[in-house]
Amino acid sequence: MAFLSDALARVKPSPTIAVTQLARDLAAEGRDIISLGAGEPDFDTPDNIKAAAIAAIHAGKTKYTAPDGIPELKQAVCAKFARENGLHYTPAQVSVSTGGKQVLYNALLATLNPGDEVVIPAPYWVSYPDMVRLGGGTPVIVEGERQMGYKITPEALEAAITPRTKWLIFNSPSNPTGAGYSRDELKALTDVLMRHPHVWVMTDDMYEHLAYDGFEFTTPAQVEPGLYDRTLTCNGVSKAYAMTGWRIGYAAGPEPLIAAMRKLQSQSTTNPCSISQWAAVEALNGPQDFLATRAEAFRQRRDLVVAGLNACPGLTCAVPEGAFYVYPSVADCIGRTSAGGTRIDNDEAFCTALLEEEGVAVVFGAAFGLSPNFRVSYAAAEDTLREACTRIRRFCEGLH
Repeated sequence: MAFLSDALARVKPSPTIAVTQLARDLAAEGRDIISLGAGEPDFDTPDNIKAAAIAAIHAGKTKYTAPDGIPELKQAVCAKFARENGLHYTPAQVSVSTGGKQVLYNALLATLNPGDEVVIPAPYWVSYPDMVRLGGGTPVIVEGERQMGYKITPEALEAAITPRTKWLIFNSPSNPTGAGYSRDELKALTDVLMRHPHVWVMTDDMYEHLAYDGFEFTTPAQVEPGLYDRTLTCNGVSKAYAMTGWRIGYAAGPEPLIAAMRKLQSQSTTNPCSISQWAAVEALNGPQDFLATRAEAFRQRRDLVVAGLNACPGLTCAVPEGAFYVYPSVADCIGRTSAGGTRIDNDEAFCTALLEEEGVAVVFGAAFGLSPNFRVSYAAAEDTLREACTRIRRFCEGLH
């Protein structure tokens, strides 16, 4: 339509949301659907966090707050970064938004000018490139090395940086692969960034607490203190605390950037939900022991799904270090035809046929910038995951 923005034409709807909604629609029609497309923990929000929200309601804490967060939550964020990451911020360096996505979008919209470039490792979370485009910037995609678990090398990062580069968006553990960068791997990347002082770093640390097999999470400003003044360290309560619907994300960084993000948010959504903010205070300040328990449950699910997918003819699935995703390759399935008669020309065709013929919803790899793969979210009950792997194996055995 002629009256729509040119900027809107540069982006596409989120494929992960589209797959999840399609699975819901098919289930509503009576289909037996297993949906492994959404990046959402199946655990419930802990009771102490829910109780804090209820107490806030009864206490009348239902009014507008400061545009980018109540002081109590900013203090809790500062305490979290100091306690868990060795990073020291003041409340003036903290921004709280309606989910982690808004934090990233605010930062990009507040800093990008036409011609600015943003380096994004692939596979990437589906929203990164489109947020850059909406902000007027240009995504520069750097493909991860398959033999390294889809992580990028220092040499590839160095080659992607130009005088126009403004940001690197860094996500570890990764959505969609679950790959995590070790401290040494991250230090090799930060060494590159130290040679390019015009490049800022935007971290997406949302899966920090979902790490397995002794993997030690680190974040760029922690590994290289020299990056502190040009790093926006982003996180939130959605994944670790099972608070996806509460919509609270946060970030800490240099005061001028935080002030710019506050200015932008004051003219868009203004404050995040006041009740959710008080719930997030309890999440960050309250008991943390359940995090390890839930991480162990996710590790067991990871092992179940990796074994199940590697038993499927034509699939190859690496063992990731964190998050709750795996990213199997379907390279050996390309060019075959499904039992239902669909030719598998790419990973999207694979996923479409899998949903139509076996009722398993996953997200095709092209949505994340690297094919031929698909993403499985194993944030589901073990019985559900076993049945999903059985169906995927049957589908792969039917390819000819």
